[in-house]
Amino acid sequence: MAPPPEEPRHEPPFPDAATSPHPDTAKELARQAEELTRQLAALTETVRREHERAAHREQVIDRLHAENQQLRHGLLQEALTPVRAGLYRLYDTLVREGARWQADDPPSPELAGPLLSALADEVAEVLGRTGAELLTVEPGEAYDPAVHRPARTAVVGAGADGTVVEVLTEGFAMGDRVLRKASVVVGRAGAQEEADGGEKGETHDDGTDGGTKKESE
Repeated sequence: MAPPPEEPRHEPPFPDAATSPHPDTAKELARQAEELTRQLAALTETVRREHERAAHREQVIDRLHAENQQLRHGLLQEALTPVRAGLYRLYDTLVREGARWQADDPPSPELAGPLLSALADEVAEVLGRTGAELLTVEPGEAYDPAVHRPARTAVVGAGADGTVVEVLTEGFAMGDRVLRKASVVVGRAGAQEEADGGEKGETHDDGTDGGTKKESE
């Protein structure tokens, strides 16, 4: 026989006094929730302000960078002004001389050398306006790897060993800084040449023969 159906339970309309929170506890929880809400709002405001400050800093940095680029560009253009002036003058000279040499009655060929030398001096002057000055290198001075670039060597007497025999291309410097080394031919005394000189004899400044003098001694 089936058991009788259970009667429905009716919950009391109000919780039992034993299980309901204490009024002071409820107030404390409400106060803590209100404090957390206040702190969260303060943190949100702080983050917002920091974000605005960061965005402002980025704008300032971008503006300063743009101003710096404009300033550098202006300084560069100002520095190039005298260089352009020299190049304009050089261009005019080349055009004028080119027309003269292509004319029906061109200048004498002997004038080509002085003209090219004058043009080289003009280029050196333009480079000087950028701070690049010619390095003074003369044949006979001691080879210096700081300012000389050896292109090749040439056999010389023992007294000229390690000296500049010929300057192929000039060097340039800016103050103490070498921008381009001078390309030079460096003298090297060869052992074979000394032996040959001893056998064949060397002519001294007084006209005596080195080999004959050695034999007489």
